Amino acid sequence: MTDWDDVRHFLAIARGGSVRAAAQRLGVNHATVLRRVAQLEERLGARLFDPLPSGYRMTGAGEDVLGLAEQMEASSNQLETRVLGRDQGARGLLRVTMAPTIATHLLMPDLAAFTRLHPDVEMSVLSLDEPVNLTNREADVAIRVVYDRETLPPNLYGLKGPVLFGGVYVSRERLAAWRTGEVERIRWIVKDNIGLLDWALGGDIPAAEAPFRTTNADAQIVAVRRGLGMTTLPCFVGDAEPLLARVPGTGLRMHGTLWLLTQGETRKTKRVRLFTEFMSERLATYVALLAGQAYPLG
Repeated sequence: MTDWDDVRHFLAIARGGSVRAAAQRLGVNHATVLRRVAQLEERLGARLFDPLPSGYRMTGAGEDVLGLAEQMEASSNQLETRVLGRDQGARGLLRVTMAPTIATHLLMPDLAAFTRLHPDVEMSVLSLDEPVNLTNREADVAIRVVYDRETLPPNLYGLKGPVLFGGVYVSRERLAAWRTGEVERIRWIVKDNIGLLDWALGGDIPAAEAPFRTTNADAQIVAVRRGLGMTTLPCFVGDAEPLLARVPGTGLRMHGTLWLLTQGETRKTKRVRLFTEFMSERLATYVALLAGQAYPLG
């Protein structure tokens, strides 16, 4: 009989395209993913993936298995959500997913406060840039920035939060050097997967030709703090940094609205209800910060 846990790891590679992405999504190490898929391949007597320099590609046998694996997943999810809907204990595992920047620069104190209020709840924070599939029970709650409400899947239940804005920031030291004529141009700091955003152009500071590129938000924030250039940041990050200032001549841009999202029967469990109610109240206190209205003077 096929082990569902093995199938779950197979699906994670099929969807993520790599062992690293699968391990991150499932919250396990690389070795566990490889071992689980190897067990499934041995049981089925077929190779399911071909390793490539850029990741993993499904074989013909893997493509044949994929449809059946998704059926197993749907049955497992249906069983879990029905049981969870009857679970009214404020204990057990609570999986919450959000973007890394929101987790580390905004909500971590609130997550800590929730765990102090409910010590029997085991919280797992999936801090990922890509959206996690709530329907597939990859998480219980998602805190997600949504630009267009119409793009929300109809099967998700949502609590609408504050609107989130972003701006263009530079270190105060670098800004002072430009104002005194010590530097004429300042380079852009950009994330490779996003690049330079059109709305950020047109400020008073002329840009150097060669940008400084990073692959993640943490490096981007450190780079601008260290005076490597100017960059776009959510207001709740840039305005909270005492070493940063907004670039003169630039405005703010709405990135979207924060939503607390849950799915089906999962939202009826006590720990999910307690968390969404608690976090909805906390998010309401951040309206000005998220909108860029808490900008420091001076």
